[in-house]
Amino acid sequence: MKIAYSHPFDCTPGEAIRLQEELRRRVVPAGDPGAVDLVAGADASYARGEDVIYAVAVVLRHPEMTVVERAWAEAETSFPYIPGLLTFREGLALLDALQKIRSEPDVILFDGQGIAHPRGLGIASHMGVLLDRPSIGVAKNLLTGTAEEPGIRRGSTSPIRHGRETIGMAVRTKDGTKPLYVSVGHRISLDVAVDLVLATGRGYRLPEPTRRAHIFSNEVRRRRAEGSAQTTLPPEAFRDRP
Repeated sequence: MKIAYSHPFDCTPGEAIRLQEELRRRVVPAGDPGAVDLVAGADASYARGEDVIYAVAVVLRHPEMTVVERAWAEAETSFPYIPGLLTFREGLALLDALQKIRSEPDVILFDGQGIAHPRGLGIASHMGVLLDRPSIGVAKNLLTGTAEEPGIRRGSTSPIRHGRETIGMAVRTKDGTKPLYVSVGHRISLDVAVDLVLATGRGYRLPEPTRRAHIFSNEVRRRRAEGSAQTTLPPEAFRDRP
């Protein structure tokens, strides 16, 4: 997968905020990818107190949700953990993992926010702009705005509002569980994003693309810490061939 636009990730928090304010003007909060054949999930993990990021991308075929390809990357970061600026901590490793994907997903789901972000540029929007691909933010927690609790049944929704603007949707993806907070990343409308998150669910709270990515990122981190044999494994050792 090719990167359409890039920028340095080695910057100060102040520089990162200014870059977010510039990039948010590039976000296209509308669109429809049409018939979706391949959908990717992206996630990153790291051990508490450490600065090594393990980022992964998992591509699945829709609607079967069978894994087509997986890739991972690791990177050491000096950027601190600051809510609202996590892309500058995780983004370089995520781009590296996504570049290793040989297929061309129609949509990418990120474990994090899209435009439902204090500066309108969460990780899904940020990465979507850099990749120039339809992207969706699927977050476990609300970062900004307010939303009423949706109904308890799967498929129930409630808008996330910031002032008079709707910036996302609280979505019940499984009966009786906590909702997820879905927002537009880039080049997709909110209605289409919500529909795709629900369509890629397979009985869990998380949609299958980000659920598989979450599992894989933890697997990579664990295997890299297991000893000398595992730590020398190249990225290809964790990649599923089509």
